[in-house]
Amino acid sequence: MSAPALSFGTGPLSRAAALTHTLLTVQALLLLAAAPGTAGLLLLGPDPANLPLAALCLLPLGPALSAAVYALHHRGADLTDLRPARAYRRGWRLNAVPALKLWAPLLGWLTVIGFTLTHFAATGLPVWWAGLLGVIGVASLLWGAHALVLTSLFAFRARDIARLAAYFLLTQGRATLGAASLLVLAGALTALLTEALPALLAAPLLLSLLHSSRAVIARTEEDFTV
Repeated sequence: MSAPALSFGTGPLSRAAALTHTLLTVQALLLLAAAPGTAGLLLLGPDPANLPLAALCLLPLGPALSAAVYALHHRGADLTDLRPARAYRRGWRLNAVPALKLWAPLLGWLTVIGFTLTHFAATGLPVWWAGLLGVIGVASLLWGAHALVLTSLFAFRARDIARLAAYFLLTQGRATLGAASLLVLAGALTALLTEALPALLAAPLLLSLLHSSRAVIARTEEDFTV
């Protein structure tokens, strides 16, 4: 008995082409949505005193990332039925305000940590405080990764997203480790090559984040949605 023939747009090559098309489209739209802040960053010098201004420039990045996560999660595998741009626009409309409610406080908190570390000699604090602040900063970024996925895919209140992100940070070790590995990769690309590279690879990195967050998404759907 012969195997059923695959219809056009459903084979492995077509799925690979569909994924490539989705990643390129989402990447381009993400860069476009974040462009106002990126332009501002290019005008700032590397002076640590510019950290608050850099945080303001990064505000558009939160909704841009959230829309990208939404579009990648709702991507299609059929080459004949791809609408990544429509999914991105819908994700931005749905998630821009909810994402900013979490992204802005996170940026503010990270700015305080970064400003303190870059002026640590003037604080008079013991050296171990610098290490503690570094750990808190990394934990905040990992919390932000969980919050990004949750706020992009679920219509919860900001305070509920914050609590769930903290809960999953502690209880979903594999998802947190996956987010940590992506954070290390982005940091290595920035340090060894250029700070622009993680931005240019944002869509594949976010797709990897979604993949490592499957347990978080499934748990949220099972236990926290009706």
